[in-house]
Amino acid sequence: MDYTLEQRAESIIAECMQINSTNPYEIFKTIAGKDCVRIHGPEHHVLDGACILTAFHNAGGNIDLHAALQKLMNEGLRMPGAACGLWGVCGAVTSIGAALAIIDGTGPLSTEDWGNHMEYTSAALARLAHIGGPRCCKRDAFSSLEQAVEYINKHYDISLDVPSIQCDFSPQNDQCIGERCPYRRETSQN
Repeated sequence: MDYTLEQRAESIIAECMQINSTNPYEIFKTIAGKDCVRIHGPEHHVLDGACILTAFHNAGGNIDLHAALQKLMNEGLRMPGAACGLWGVCGAVTSIGAALAIIDGTGPLSTEDWGNHMEYTSAALARLAHIGGPRCCKRDAFSSLEQAVEYINKHYDISLDVPSIQCDFSPQNDQCIGERCPYRRETSQN
């Protein structure tokens, strides 16, 4: 099926509403493997933050998951694809930054958590800059999710886990950076 971006986003939200996991990577891997998510694409601007909101809610975080996912979808759909290369900011990071703002109820005039979210996004972007390009929406999601778990475990009364992440998507990525990728799955040489 040839999905529109809006259909991809709606499918992601519907999937999140059915998942009970508290592991954002597990949620990501489950949904990213579906037909509605391409190897690269602006649907990640919804998916990545949605995984954090879902895990946060399932771990006992006090949010209305359906309302939070709808708000995140609206925010994520506003960011165009290729923002990483054209704007210098990754959609995975901004998606999770939006999720944190939704959790805390912050906006442009907030004082309390506003700076904390900037701490998250700046640290997440620094990790991506260190790894380098070209873009990979899966690698960027993995790195952003790891940084988000660190942030959430520091700032909230819940705890999320992310296992040792290994990428299963590299065969689909013609621009995979191979050995430079910290999530590269090791293959045995027989």
